[in-house]
Amino acid sequence: MIKRSSGILLPIFSLPSPYGIGTLGRAAYDFVDFLVDAGQSWWQILPVGPTSYGDSPYQSFSTFAGNPYFIDLDMLIEDGLLEKADVSSVTWYGHPSYVDYEKMWELRYPILKKAVQNSRGYDDNDFKEFVDKNRGWLFDYALFMSVKALFDNKPWTEWEDEEIRLHKEEAVSKYSEKLSDDILFYEYLQYLFFKQWDALKEYAKEKGIGIIGDIPIYVALDSADVWSDPKQFKLDEKNLPKDVAGVPPDYFSEDGQLWGNPLYDWDFMKADGFGWWIRRIEGAAKLYDVIRIDHFRGFESFWAVPYGSTTAKNGKWVKGPGMDLVNVLKNWFWNIQFIAEDLGILTDDVRSLLKDSTFPGMKVLEFAFDSKEPSDYLPHNYDKNCICYAGTHDNDTLAGWLDTADDDDIKFAMTYLNVDDKTDLPDAIIRAGMASTANLFVAQIQDYLELDSSARINVPGTLGDNWKWRILKDQLNKELSERICKVSKLYSR
Repeated sequence: MIKRSSGILLPIFSLPSPYGIGTLGRAAYDFVDFLVDAGQSWWQILPVGPTSYGDSPYQSFSTFAGNPYFIDLDMLIEDGLLEKADVSSVTWYGHPSYVDYEKMWELRYPILKKAVQNSRGYDDNDFKEFVDKNRGWLFDYALFMSVKALFDNKPWTEWEDEEIRLHKEEAVSKYSEKLSDDILFYEYLQYLFFKQWDALKEYAKEKGIGIIGDIPIYVALDSADVWSDPKQFKLDEKNLPKDVAGVPPDYFSEDGQLWGNPLYDWDFMKADGFGWWIRRIEGAAKLYDVIRIDHFRGFESFWAVPYGSTTAKNGKWVKGPGMDLVNVLKNWFWNIQFIAEDLGILTDDVRSLLKDSTFPGMKVLEFAFDSKEPSDYLPHNYDKNCICYAGTHDNDTLAGWLDTADDDDIKFAMTYLNVDDKTDLPDAIIRAGMASTANLFVAQIQDYLELDSSARINVPGTLGDNWKWRILKDQLNKELSERICKVSKLYSR
């Protein structure tokens, strides 16, 4: 069980850097030091896989791979793989507070290719050992990315060659030989990512900082996972989904959310001893100290929407694997701590699954102050075995929430928190979370800075303007760390 403590949520891509996106370099180490100075125990991040259409870390080309954008260029310069001029001559962003993913796509890979060419490291024993240890996923991912590039980066469901689209053995052999250099390139990028990741994780461990990471409950349709292992999913004879994932209309969207992910063939997975999930958690455990399972309620029942639908409204609930899967994960990974993201539409069956799992669930303070009906998210209702969040990456910032919340809800929050001035609410909400009995309290760094909606990470159900916000280096200063440390110590965090 997680001891009484607190942490800060900040995605890797939101770290400051001169190269357009946060990386695993100096700024990441500086943030670990900031967390120590702020009296924190945890750094919570979002998934770190390579992003696809929409730039969402919850829609990745691989559930196992790391995002090449996060490979730090200064470290490659220090290793002699790049010259300073290689990166300083490039205009990486238009605004320092936001990621320009189009620029990342166009500019990052040519620089990384130059670094890999300069390394001449394919015969390096460390690289060979990395490839051997990760053989279960690495080759399929590298082949997937290589073939995808060959076919103009189209989704694999649209590849012109039907044989490789369906992952036929002879086609795999043919393209493996044809694209051998490209495959090595993508494998080497993963070697560089995990080399930098392992060093950062070790540094955080030495400093007493644990890393909490997300695993999305589903994987993207356009991923190496679905393409290379279709039997794990509910697909037709053309390897296209029969139904896709989403959620019904809720707080975030009147039409629900149409995620579009293929659904698992739970009967096949259960017959196989949930081997795919065991391998997936093994991969996540290499990255994170605590694993937050996104959309945990989908283990009890999930929203299935017919493939090709334009809205999630016409879906239906289908029973999930429940404790059959949870018990396998608990028994196999007895030394791993899990957090269950149990937000959304909750039923007695979902609550029962959470209780039986013994995983801590989530309490979000932005959802607590409903003036119309009592909320389980109010701090006086907590037990210790839960994680309290001021807000998550899917919520507005606290300052943004003040501008959009119902007036009656704001008045209720002011009464509950004994606040006379509305502008004092962000600080009061953080203090209420810190003071609560929840074993762990987490706040976004934006909320300590009291930033408005322009610093919001994601608006669920929308595309085009999410996953972009970045913090500026001078915002992580001593005054802020001392203020956070003071309130953390006050409430024995």
